[in-house]
Amino acid sequence: MESYKVVRPEHLNHYGYLFGGFLLKWVDEISWIAASRDHPGCMFVTVGMDRVEFHRSVRQGTVLRFAAHPTRRGLTSVQYEVNVYADDLETGAEEPIFSTHVSFVCLDAHGRKAPLPGEGPVGASGGPAR
Repeated sequence: MESYKVVRPEHLNHYGYLFGGFLLKWVDEISWIAASRDHPGCMFVTVGMDRVEFHRSVRQGTVLRFAAHPTRRGLTSVQYEVNVYADDLETGAEEPIFSTHVSFVCLDAHGRKAPLPGEGPVGASGGPAR
């Protein structure tokens, strides 16, 4: 799944760069949407992100492209890789600025882990998990 955001003045820190908290919020939200669309009916909550490392700073007016795709599926959880790119609208060039893996667990109505509907677990290679 792909999504886009424009960095606006309210997203900047006191130095004039994108505040990292906004980027993390967007990554979490976009990957949650991807997981929820891929697994209708699941109530997902975020378990964690594997890495938080910003590759370059981002200024106001930058268009960010978010690319989220599934990397793992367990009995009750899924993981999505999210890559974020800064788009240059004048040249069409992209520069990577952030990447991480976001893990979600499916909960039932009582807040307990629930099995994902459909097929069994899938490993990072796309084959059955062991």
